Amino acid sequence: MKVSAAGTAAVACRSYSSASAKNKRSRPNILLLFSDQHHAGVMGCAGHPLVKTPHLDRLASEGVLFSRAYCQDGICVPSRTSMFTGLYPRTTGVIYNSDAPPHPERLHPLHSVLAANGYITGCFGKRHFPRGLNERDWNASCTTINPKLDPSDENYRDWIKGRRQYDSHNRDFKESHEASLMAHISRTAAENRTTAYAADKSIDFLRKAKNEERPFFCWSSFIYPHQPYTPLERWARLYDLDKIELPGNVSQPVENLPQRMREWRTRTKPPWNCGTAAKDHAIYRRYVAYYYALVSEVDYHIGRVLSAIEDLGLAENTIVIYSSDHGDFVAGHGMVEKCAVGHNVYEDTVHVPLIFHWPGQFAKGLTCDRLAELTDMYPTLLELTGIDRPGGGYDLPGRSLAPILSGRSIAPKPYVVSENWSQVTVIGERYKLGKWITPPAKYATWNWGRTHPGMLFDRKDDPLEVNNLIDEPHMKHVREELVRFLAQWQARTPDDGKKDVIWQQ
Repeated sequence: MKVSAAGTAAVACRSYSSASAKNKRSRPNILLLFSDQHHAGVMGCAGHPLVKTPHLDRLASEGVLFSRAYCQDGICVPSRTSMFTGLYPRTTGVIYNSDAPPHPERLHPLHSVLAANGYITGCFGKRHFPRGLNERDWNASCTTINPKLDPSDENYRDWIKGRRQYDSHNRDFKESHEASLMAHISRTAAENRTTAYAADKSIDFLRKAKNEERPFFCWSSFIYPHQPYTPLERWARLYDLDKIELPGNVSQPVENLPQRMREWRTRTKPPWNCGTAAKDHAIYRRYVAYYYALVSEVDYHIGRVLSAIEDLGLAENTIVIYSSDHGDFVAGHGMVEKCAVGHNVYEDTVHVPLIFHWPGQFAKGLTCDRLAELTDMYPTLLELTGIDRPGGGYDLPGRSLAPILSGRSIAPKPYVVSENWSQVTVIGERYKLGKWITPPAKYATWNWGRTHPGMLFDRKDDPLEVNNLIDEPHMKHVREELVRFLAQWQARTPDDGKKDVIWQQ
């Protein structure tokens, strides 16, 4: 470690500890600030020399930044489901965006546990949970995606129609499919953007929660910097296209990439025309600059929510967390977006930001370089709030990070695991192994690894992950150790989702 400068609630919650066991008001509030597809390195506090994220930087400088945190699946719904249930995707049965958990009644989402223990709960923005988890135990909610996918009390679509800017917002999505790498300037008014809407609704909730005799859990979930990369001119102006430096692996030979990623790298028609961008790096630079601009826009609205917490006198008793469900290539490996159908191994997409902040309670300005997982958030918050873990054999694979947050040391994790339907990856302090999965029949046509040996990277000597060492004789002992850990992990990790995945040898 280093230092640097609702209706089902009564049934679903019977197994949780009694809300009357403690003084509910004495428990800390929780504000979870969340974005979609935020590359962990694209923050000032992560050492980025160009990106402007003053509010995230302040959170990190006054709190704890985990510099090696990983998601459990590099795509939206499975990652969010895993984080909120504290379970791996193979256990929830949600391994792809369209999946629904086969046994939702067996899952105990974090917000349901908090609600059963006296918390007021609110979710504002992109929730993006699977069917069976969406409607449970929120006292207030609004969504910025399709309300059919994300049922809520209110939705952005109706709201922006009432402000007569739906056509402009809709154009952002339609025109992006004709734009190179989905990057173009938005014409939606700043106050009508999804970011402003989610922040406004979060602030309204906080104002009302202040007068309650109960603690609150507020999840502010922003769509950006997920594609389409459509920033406002205000934020795009922060980044001079000529000064954008592309990653050193932007021109990595196509033949060195997995099959599905090779296809993306050779496309010449928008929106994913990486083949054209490879010949004209100005296309890459515009996409990267617009991605940075969206990160800055999210940071601005995070600042608004943080200011509200302070103005309302709630800061001293509020745990603030910032994270994201997965990353974005940001031109790494010459790629755009996350290409989840083609891999689940690269640092760009499985490494996520993770910051904890609580004035006077957490260490100040601490950067922890120990391995962490999003599944650790669930047990961490239960320990910090003094709430018992769900009973009935609900075994959480993550561990509490509370000791680290208070400046104490805990034994390092040797490895963490991230898995989707195409690839499972074990990540260690230095080495990373990605093994292809033979998918169930439902995903059989997506078996991109049939002709690829898998991936083994040395993160110390090859941080850009361009040298695949999977077949190198001198790496045999490393490969065998990682494969052995994966076998042990598989044996102890329930496959309640009945995905019946098989790792390819």
